[in-house]
Amino acid sequence: MTPAPAPLAGLRVLDLATLFAGPLAATMLGDFGADVVKVEHPERPDPSRGHGPSKDGIGLWWKLLGRNKRAITLDLSKPGGRDTLLRLAAGADVVVENFRPGTLERWGLGWDDLRGVNPRLVLTRVTGFGQYGPYAHRPGFGTLAEAMSGFAAMTGEPDAPPVLPPFGLADSIAALATAYAVLTALAARDRTGEGQVVDMAIIEPILTVLGPQPLWYDQLGHVQPRTGNRSVNNAPRNTYRTADGTWVAVSTSAQSVAERVMRLVGRPELTEEPWFASGAGRARHADVLDTAVGDWIARRPRAEVLAAFDAAEAAVAPVQDVRDVMADPQYQALDTVTTVDDPELGPIRMQNVLFRLSATPGSIRWAGRPHGADTEEVLTELGLTPGDLKELRETGAV
Repeated sequence: MTPAPAPLAGLRVLDLATLFAGPLAATMLGDFGADVVKVEHPERPDPSRGHGPSKDGIGLWWKLLGRNKRAITLDLSKPGGRDTLLRLAAGADVVVENFRPGTLERWGLGWDDLRGVNPRLVLTRVTGFGQYGPYAHRPGFGTLAEAMSGFAAMTGEPDAPPVLPPFGLADSIAALATAYAVLTALAARDRTGEGQVVDMAIIEPILTVLGPQPLWYDQLGHVQPRTGNRSVNNAPRNTYRTADGTWVAVSTSAQSVAERVMRLVGRPELTEEPWFASGAGRARHADVLDTAVGDWIARRPRAEVLAAFDAAEAAVAPVQDVRDVMADPQYQALDTVTTVDDPELGPIRMQNVLFRLSATPGSIRWAGRPHGADTEEVLTELGLTPGDLKELRETGAV
């Protein structure tokens, strides 16, 4: 039986973006069959190729971020690069870019120019602060969004400084939102026949996932404080150290789970307290509940703690680092970290596609390709002759 085509097969995406939200959104589209063409500067490739650890001089982050993309080089500031990009855009569905507002326009590649060659195009603009407003001209990174959105202010211990995440949280959330925005714009195009501009500001999606903080402040003047691992909405909710020096996390968002936990740790009388009947009430007595749970866990090794919570149908998870993740049986069952054969590095393991579809699943067809590896193939498909390619190379456009 012939496998069904991938759900985004036939979709052409031009990825002009760098670090990290825009490229990751394009990766997500490529994982489900889109033909993603990564366009990089001939002399200044995507910085993710040099971010983090490398092996044999090959950046490992790029292997993840560049997967399922064909890699070409174009200098968009040169006439030959501009003209070639317009020819590519004429046959594309989506362009993803993250230059500062006005940069594409300065190169003659703004929305009017792109729409002129392809009215059905979706131009996706991913920047720190959006296309307009007093901060639009500023350089923007996910760290700034994590600070501005309220995330850092509410993260950390009450008497300690605000905490920034040690990874690209805001960028990753923006990437998910961008992929959703692209598919929404394409659905609209199916009805209207017209493309449009997606304006994605990295400072916005992270604010959305922080919950109803603006609503709380608007209606009650409430500002969520830093509470460490505790929650203002339920307790016990924390990380606890086990007898063998490892850690587990416990959550009791549901009342029934909170009751099971207290029975498990030998403190069933606490469930009879009037304040125990609500999450907010339990949160106000978190010291008592944390002591009960923490003392019980501290006397037992992690394996025993996990088994006992599982038997009691109470919510617990080990605090795992990447070594534990790679060996975790649930992740293994889901093939969450899968193996990809790479011509440069051999078998490599990385996160699989983001979700599973029963009829038209996504796949990792290849890991990130070398800089410019597919320039000749892609531009030849476009109709350029060997002479055209020679001229572009001589002028530095590719």
